[in-house]
Amino acid sequence: MLGEPWLGDVLIVGYLAFLTLIWFVMVLAVSKWGRSWEILRPEHSPEKTPSVSVCIPARNEALNIGACVQAVLNSDWPELEIIVVDDRSDDDTGEVARSVANGDSRLRVIDGVEPPSGWAGKPWACFRAAKESKGAWLIFVDADVRLDPKAIQAIVETAAQHNLSMLSLFGTWIVEGFWESVLVPAVGWLIRGAIDLDKVNDISQVEAFANGQCIAMRRDSYFGVEGHQSVKDQVLEDVRFAEVVKRNGMGVQVRPAPWAFKVRLYRSLKEIVNGYTKNLYEGLGRNPVAGFGAALFLCVCALLPFVLAILLLVGVLFLGWNVVPFTTVGWLWGIVALQFLFRYRQEKRDGRSGWYACAQPIANVLVIWILLRSTMKVSVAWKGRQFIDGKAQ
Repeated sequence: MLGEPWLGDVLIVGYLAFLTLIWFVMVLAVSKWGRSWEILRPEHSPEKTPSVSVCIPARNEALNIGACVQAVLNSDWPELEIIVVDDRSDDDTGEVARSVANGDSRLRVIDGVEPPSGWAGKPWACFRAAKESKGAWLIFVDADVRLDPKAIQAIVETAAQHNLSMLSLFGTWIVEGFWESVLVPAVGWLIRGAIDLDKVNDISQVEAFANGQCIAMRRDSYFGVEGHQSVKDQVLEDVRFAEVVKRNGMGVQVRPAPWAFKVRLYRSLKEIVNGYTKNLYEGLGRNPVAGFGAALFLCVCALLPFVLAILLLVGVLFLGWNVVPFTTVGWLWGIVALQFLFRYRQEKRDGRSGWYACAQPIANVLVIWILLRSTMKVSVAWKGRQFIDGKAQ
């Protein structure tokens, strides 16, 4: 093996054994993550139908809002209203929403106004929608979300069964094109894998999380904690809001429900990079040790094995590096294979073909770059709004 004296061999074997264990456990964990918390699609009609208001903040969402509104209108929930806040869009967001509804009285489109000082745009739009609503339940969804017709029933029944004040769901990503297919699942599963659902969903634990693509709250609970006003300046308002609700002793859960909705998060590499740059460091609590530590971990455990495997294979086969045992090279390639298998199992669990597992090395490089960029960037811009240190300006 490489290195003299024997300590070098021990370190190499230890490193390879550590990587093997890490990736073997991760391969097994993919299929198990969240299974015990998953919500199944209801097969019966609802017994009780409290009134529900679906609140949709929308800024420059003409490409998305039509399909979003139509999906909610297709819901088989009788006591339903839909409130779209057209947040001073520069496109035809409001007109598209109205045209899709075609006069359906369940839809109301509200023209947005400038947020008060200290408010970020999305919390302000959500708060306005909630104030205009009448439902006993408020369900906040992003404009790029496509709800299943049974999603509202599943949300209300699950929340009632477990006495929850807030329930958030993980759905399924829509990915189109190369960059979305490579990066969105890689970062998305990085985020999901970092969440311990057993702790997050335990009211006695301090950990809290919510996925802003779909958050439901009881009306009285929402206004009991001052709604989005309690997180009015936050760029990561969904997670911070879950923390507020849980600190107030209320039941909060986030559950996988892949069937419940589909969402197309981003439409270009630029959007992907900027979107995750805005969120990743916030999700780490703005802790530089956690930010740089996560990037270092990915470098050592994900990227470096690929680099070493290729370098040593070329050296042994073509450059005559006879001091490197072929077993070491083979072991490295076994670790690489585990990474490919890890990504393949992610792809299959999400209902995709699995071919983009081959692009995992590219994903590793870009995820590390986005993590570092997010950690080091003090100011970020999103949809025309400026955030400094995670707070609206």
